[in-house]
Amino acid sequence: MPTIGEVIKETDDRMGKSVDALTRELAIIRTGRASPALVESLMVDYYGVPTPLNQLATISIPEARSLMIQPWDKASMKEVEKSIMTSDLGLMPNNDGNAIRINVPMLTEERRRDLVRLVGRKVEDSNVSVRNIRRDSLETFRSMERDKEISQDESRRAQTELQQLTDLYIEQMGELKKTKETEVMEV
Repeated sequence: MPTIGEVIKETDDRMGKSVDALTRELAIIRTGRASPALVESLMVDYYGVPTPLNQLATISIPEARSLMIQPWDKASMKEVEKSIMTSDLGLMPNNDGNAIRINVPMLTEERRRDLVRLVGRKVEDSNVSVRNIRRDSLETFRSMERDKEISQDESRRAQTELQQLTDLYIEQMGELKKTKETEVMEV
């Protein structure tokens, strides 16, 4: 059976990964400025294999409001273009034969509000993920206590430490949410 320290460490790692995943998801939400993060994780059907766009092409920002995607394999241009069009990013690619250019349009007030709601949903999903991780660890501590591997006092101390860890990660996600909402609402 794992020790209390091992359970706490594993919980910390898993919660950290949830925060990292949220950070990546929030980077994809566009704010009116061009960013390679908008499209780099977009999956492209490359010879029948779903592949992230950043593994198939160079993504650059020639101007503040445009992206340029240059696939290394020119045969994949159509698939890259199709992936961008079918994504929920609301971007229209322009294919000139050598590169795909995307102009990032200004966001309307309504679209900004929609994006703020989307940010809220993504943060809440991540909070649920962290709480599920906490629940799993709590169950581990309770079973360790039932099996007499740790005392009731040790279990309570571990549960308190676990709650502090959970609060820390939920607070980090709240900060990410505030930052992203401010960024989205900025004109």
